[in-house]
Amino acid sequence: MAYQVLARKYRPQVFEEVIRQTHITQTLSNALVSGRLAHAILFAGPRGTGKTTVARILAKCINCEAGPTAIPCNKCRSCKEIKNSNATDVFEIDGASNNKVEHIRELRENARYMPAHSPYKIYIVDEVHMLSDAAFNALLKILEEPPDHVMFFFATTEPTKIPITILSRCQRHDFRRVEIDALIEHMALICRKEEIEINEEGLSLIAREADGSVRDALSLLDHIMACAVDNIDTRTILDVLGGVDRRDLFSVSEAVLQGKTGAVLEIIDSCYRRGQHMTKLFSEIISHFRNLLVVKMGGSADTLADIPRHEIEAIRKQVADIPATYLNQILDVLFKEEATIKYATQPKLALEMAFLRILQIKPALSLETLIEKLDLLRHEFDKGGAAAHISDPVYPQPATDDNESAAPSDERQASVNETNENRETQAEAVESEPPGQEEAAGEATPDQTERTSEDHWQCILKTISETQPSLGACLSSGCIKGIQDDQIEIEMPSNQFHMNWVSKDKNRKILEKVCRRHFNRKMEILITGQEAQPAESGHINKKETQHLKQEALNHPMVEAAMKLFQGKIIEVKIL
Repeated sequence: MAYQVLARKYRPQVFEEVIRQTHITQTLSNALVSGRLAHAILFAGPRGTGKTTVARILAKCINCEAGPTAIPCNKCRSCKEIKNSNATDVFEIDGASNNKVEHIRELRENARYMPAHSPYKIYIVDEVHMLSDAAFNALLKILEEPPDHVMFFFATTEPTKIPITILSRCQRHDFRRVEIDALIEHMALICRKEEIEINEEGLSLIAREADGSVRDALSLLDHIMACAVDNIDTRTILDVLGGVDRRDLFSVSEAVLQGKTGAVLEIIDSCYRRGQHMTKLFSEIISHFRNLLVVKMGGSADTLADIPRHEIEAIRKQVADIPATYLNQILDVLFKEEATIKYATQPKLALEMAFLRILQIKPALSLETLIEKLDLLRHEFDKGGAAAHISDPVYPQPATDDNESAAPSDERQASVNETNENRETQAEAVESEPPGQEEAAGEATPDQTERTSEDHWQCILKTISETQPSLGACLSSGCIKGIQDDQIEIEMPSNQFHMNWVSKDKNRKILEKVCRRHFNRKMEILITGQEAQPAESGHINKKETQHLKQEALNHPMVEAAMKLFQGKIIEVKIL
């Protein structure tokens, strides 16, 4: 007997054997049991996901001697004929080669006759979207009101090309791509039956190349078994399939995140010498960095792009100390370079230039880091220091062999450490409690009882602004609305930024401690928003507006911030 390929040898014969299409097989099983099966059914979905296979199983369920049943016996005459593709009453028609109106007219004529020995005459039309418009029109009447002994099962990969008049007469079932883990598990089971040893990494390469198609996966597995009968390792599979080694992707991302320019170029050159197509390599790299970003942002495994389980942990380790903003910057550059690499006459050179641009970008700062830097900058200016040593975020920098650069780097790191220590000391000054503070709480001093709410508020602002300038600046736009025995109500502007910043746990804790120290008793902080007031027309004339804008532009803190963050002023607004 001639060799039978794996896709035919292990073709499902019952609904339970169909891989990951439970939403369809369960519906059809329930319809068979309840006797509510439609006379015209359309199976739509990607290639190799089981459309024709399910149509055959459904035909067996209908024409089985024990049927209609959800589980065909696979022993009766009808089941055996359908399994061997020689059934008398089940016609499998290729829509691509029988797409003319004459073929449909012939089908209509033959459909009038009763089946030979089965309960139903079933027509399975594969790639039905290939029928011509005239053929579809000829099919309309019989499809809407077929004889009692006729049923139609259609299969297509492009349902959008089917006329709406046909779709409205069919019950539609959409197949899904099979997940990579399900494909790996299915191929591992077949390898055990065939007594072939392939590791999980090799099976994952085949599953990724199959792109969710079970038939493609088994065809590739057949190909690899034929090329390497004795020794099937990962390198052999890569040579046969021409795919991208997953280890190369992890090596590229690791080199980029650590700033190793030479390592990135070496990996690209190695892939190029092995005959790897640069456009395909670039596409895999984009998918890999996208997976890194998804994992960093807490995405589930279901949102990853064809990633087996054993790679997810490796991705988590690689992005553990990398901020999501930096990964987002890398992806942004990669997407901008996609068209350049796709149409480049020298794609290898274009790919190298893309990574050189990535390695030269400076990671963006998060909003919290930016505010902290501004706090430190303002504190240095308040002390009279014109040139403050402000630490940059710790990101991997491109590796260099220049030993002379080591000394300045050490000096800068020492300066950074000293600045951080000073800042921690300042924060502790506000957050720490003086000894015996709680014992003294309970009674206000005579001086405090004579003060107004505004006096209390200015004193609190002064204390906070000394060590927490950003919090003090935010609170300066608010005021004390009311003071009770154990509660102080602070009214803030109604904009979301002020409310969110003051309501943060860290800032609220600092405010509570300062208020407790000021009033000499524990105070509950209640933060409310001010009602928006309509702006008075002509309140600030044009000359005053220009003067305020110029004053803001000439402020030393603005100039220092522009120099520090290498920014530019886009607009100045008068608040």
